[in-house]
Amino acid sequence: MLTPSRLAAARALHAVFGSGHRVGDRWDAGLSSEDAGLAQAILGLSLRHWGRLQAYVKPRLKDPSRGLPLGSQVALALGLAQLAWMDGVAAHAAVNESVELVSNPAVGFPPHKGLVNALLRRGAEKREALRAELNALPAALDRTPFVEAALQAALAPHHALADLEAMWMKLQVPPRPAFRVLRNEAPAELEADPQLPGCWKLREGAPFLGPWLQSGAGMVQDRSSQALMAFAWEGNPTHILDACAAPGGKTTSLSLRFPGARISAVEREPKRAERLKQNLADRGVKADVIIAEVADFLANSTGTFDLIVLDAPCSGSGTLQKHPELPWIAGNIDLARLSEIQRDLLRAAIPKLDAGGLLIYAVCSWLPEEGEHHRAWVRATHPELEPAQVWPHGFGVEAGLENAATSCFRPHPLRWDGEGFQAFAWTKR
Repeated sequence: MLTPSRLAAARALHAVFGSGHRVGDRWDAGLSSEDAGLAQAILGLSLRHWGRLQAYVKPRLKDPSRGLPLGSQVALALGLAQLAWMDGVAAHAAVNESVELVSNPAVGFPPHKGLVNALLRRGAEKREALRAELNALPAALDRTPFVEAALQAALAPHHALADLEAMWMKLQVPPRPAFRVLRNEAPAELEADPQLPGCWKLREGAPFLGPWLQSGAGMVQDRSSQALMAFAWEGNPTHILDACAAPGGKTTSLSLRFPGARISAVEREPKRAERLKQNLADRGVKADVIIAEVADFLANSTGTFDLIVLDAPCSGSGTLQKHPELPWIAGNIDLARLSEIQRDLLRAAIPKLDAGGLLIYAVCSWLPEEGEHHRAWVRATHPELEPAQVWPHGFGVEAGLENAATSCFRPHPLRWDGEGFQAFAWTKR
């Protein structure tokens, strides 16, 4: 019988390679914690090594030029990933369930039942040899042009292009989730991050803290987001704009830091806005949640803001470690359109910033089109804005500022555990 964990992983792979969709936040909903852990491990390995898994299969086909239907690719990838890299999975379970998978017309290709069985049984006979052969294949097979561009963009500002392969290896290790405690004591399953005050990490081997998170006593928030929101600013804002606010981590941080301020949290997608509302309610955070396009909201707003946090929609290239499906769907990303949207948001936000106010623009991307190019545009077109040095020097890359605070948030991707961000801060004269 096909286990729920393997079926869920197969459906997620179909969504990625069949429809070009991201793996949803709740793709493993309904699975027990044990099944969810197995599904996440299988899916992660299959996505991170999809290129080399397909390269391994191709020369073993009678006619390699014909390729395989997606259902067969998925069944083989899942089976080979378990045999090669999951020693705790019995060989017969990996083989038999992959055969069942390809036999299922909804997610497989039944005529290839014999092919899948033969290839996997051959691999199961010598699992160490299978692992060695897969590991020996070029790592570049698992990288698309989007990934190559993202890696180079991440390393170039730090003059570290020679470290590209080391960076790629780092991104193959699933990240440990980071947390923020909102009330009461931290659960015993968490340990304090020694480098980032207020940040907590899950102890090795501890179960994920689903019920604790649902209670609103804490939240998942990436280390980079926590460091970004720890900006040094002595302002006392009365009205804050959190643009593109879902799922609410930054809104929560702003509320805790500036409890007396009114916060307008704007989100354009109704479903994400509902999730934002629920998250804030669970955490006891008060904010005006507004469902609207941010640029339209700002154009029609008569008020101004002393603090604007603009976490703009982006390619997500800085999240490759957390989203191993991204390399395979990035061909659907219209980078030029995203850059245009980001510029429009900046155009709309700048006039709404009060004198003496602070504007933070951020994207979880390393690509210069989504960050550095916009900073250059602000410098050239808005003399009323001046850089605000609100982050420690170790987070920036600006020449000559090694021992000073920086207006640029861009931690070194090899020395920093957290998502890749570009963020820039300005204050209005």
